[in-house]
Amino acid sequence: MAPNEQTAKKPSRIQLRNRSKILEAALEVFSTHGYRGSTLDQIAETAGLSKPNILYYFDGKEEIFVTLLGSLVDQWIEPLRQIDPEGEPLEEIRSYVARKVQMSKDMERESRLFANEILQGAPRIGEHLSGDLQELFTRTTGILTAWMDQGKIAQVDPEHLLYSIWATTQHYADFRSQIDMLSGHGKIDSADAFLDQLYVKLLTP
Repeated sequence: MAPNEQTAKKPSRIQLRNRSKILEAALEVFSTHGYRGSTLDQIAETAGLSKPNILYYFDGKEEIFVTLLGSLVDQWIEPLRQIDPEGEPLEEIRSYVARKVQMSKDMERESRLFANEILQGAPRIGEHLSGDLQELFTRTTGILTAWMDQGKIAQVDPEHLLYSIWATTQHYADFRSQIDMLSGHGKIDSADAFLDQLYVKLLTP
């Protein structure tokens, strides 16, 4: 392929900006209405673009959704990649929990979107879950088991430990409205200290 042909195929700044606007609008619409309750018209209106313009960049609603969730899964599992098997075990786990709480603070819509997909049986992201996430899950439980065998953290089921961390941290995003109603706005700000104390007490040998 000639250099000028490669250049011609490179997305322009406007195209990149419009694509980003579409995905941001889709995040708002899907996280509010769910996949089934969302339409291309809603996404177009939220993005400030026409429906034909949306279809210029994506084949349809499903492709937008899968693109959005694929990016989300990559962000969601990144904190798992950051766990260092050579690090100090309790500090690595505390840092992981803190990163997950921060994600719940910053990515409420993304967390809700991911949770809704999982509740439906992950029909559109099963491939991601059985790929990268499965590999990282196995790696991480192996790291936790090794730390337990070395007496560096208390003996617990490593898989349930990860599920527990996900449940306690992502709850603050997925059920934010309930928390705000029961405890008032800002309760998530004290979650870090509580969860740090919880997991330190649980895992100190």
